[in-house]
Amino acid sequence: MGDQLNIKMFYGINNLAGENLIFDKFMIIIAEYLPFIFILFLLFLWLKKKEKRNFVLYSGYSAVTGIFLNFIIRLFYFHPRPFMENNGKILISHSPETSFPSDHTTFMLSIAFVFLYFKETRKIGIFLSILGIIGGIARVYCGVHYPFDILGSISVAGVSSYIIFLSRGKLKLLNKFFSNLSSRIRI
Repeated sequence: MGDQLNIKMFYGINNLAGENLIFDKFMIIIAEYLPFIFILFLLFLWLKKKEKRNFVLYSGYSAVTGIFLNFIIRLFYFHPRPFMENNGKILISHSPETSFPSDHTTFMLSIAFVFLYFKETRKIGIFLSILGIIGGIARVYCGVHYPFDILGSISVAGVSSYIIFLSRGKLKLLNKFFSNLSSRIRI
């Protein structure tokens, strides 16, 4: 039942691919390069908004934790990508490996969700969360993930960001170290 729903939802999104060349190109750019926008945004905050450095570091820790959790999940669970099962249209070439959960989406949402925890960065978190979900949908549109892969990423990002939020007091010393190091090398 769950796999049928996953495939049905996949085709509901992926069947739109190939209908409009400009929209396809846009979705490919989103699917492949949106994580770099997140990195550039964090770099901007680090350099221009020094009062946000703790949040930048927390989001970085969350992203690393999320990707690590994905790695652990993949040790115990394999789910083929859509093209490995001859499903859908492929707009991005990708190696035939497990699709669950999506690293791209986990990375983006692990960053975004941390910003949601703090009142002073909640608007940033909402904006980044919307972008991250759009990025995940673009991965489905391009044929490299199923919708459940994206839902799995949302869950992993939720767990990783919550772990970092709960650990924020213990991470202050590490944050101070990185801030001091940055000041020494004038970043």
